[in-house]
Amino acid sequence: MSRRDYNFYVYIMVSSSGTLYVGMTNDLIRRVSEHKEKKVEGFSKKYSYNKLVFYEYHKYVYNAIEREKEVKKWRREKKHDLIKMINPHWNDLYKELF
Repeated sequence: MSRRDYNFYVYIMVSSSGTLYVGMTNDLIRRVSEHKEKKVEGFSKKYSYNKLVFYEYHKYVYNAIEREKEVKKWRREKKHDLIKMINPHWNDLYKELF
């Protein structure tokens, strides 16, 4: 299996103060756990992202990278609209991954 054939996810985490974090990973459960346990240094650790409010699957890494870049450029309101489309109550979707 080539690196291009793994599962990839673009995701959005939110902090208790409402700050959004957009990321990309090939292991969503591990990555969200790292955010919740504050194991991710820098921006992520500073803002304590504790709730997964959006994620989407991509088969190819290139698609996931492009989508992450696209969403990161969006204004806050557009990110909110994206989240509300699949998660209108901003529930923590991490619990649904198990």
